[in-house]
Amino acid sequence: MEYRQITDDYSVSGQITPDEVAAIKAAGFKSVICNRPDDEQPGQPSADSVKAAVEAAGLAFRYIPVISGAMTGDNVADMADALDEMDGPVFAYCRSGTRCTNLYMAIQQNKG
Repeated sequence: MEYRQITDDYSVSGQITPDEVAAIKAAGFKSVICNRPDDEQPGQPSADSVKAAVEAAGLAFRYIPVISGAMTGDNVADMADALDEMDGPVFAYCRSGTRCTNLYMAIQQNKG
């Protein structure tokens, strides 16, 4: 599993599987956010299957699906709330990590 560290408290990756949650926990992450809608691609793990593994590992989980190329103000607000409320460091994933990165950048622009 590869991920990109955006800040000390926020990293992003492409799709993860429930089997990868142990490595996420071992890397020191406290919370996981899924920004990928279910059924975006055939065969992808559902958010619920990842959530079950994340919560079984003792980590927090949030599902904030963002349609590729169609990020909304509500998506940004929901993500900002999640980052404020969840313990870090936070691990966020989507198909490639781009949506997670774009959400984070939008939050930072709104703070400016």
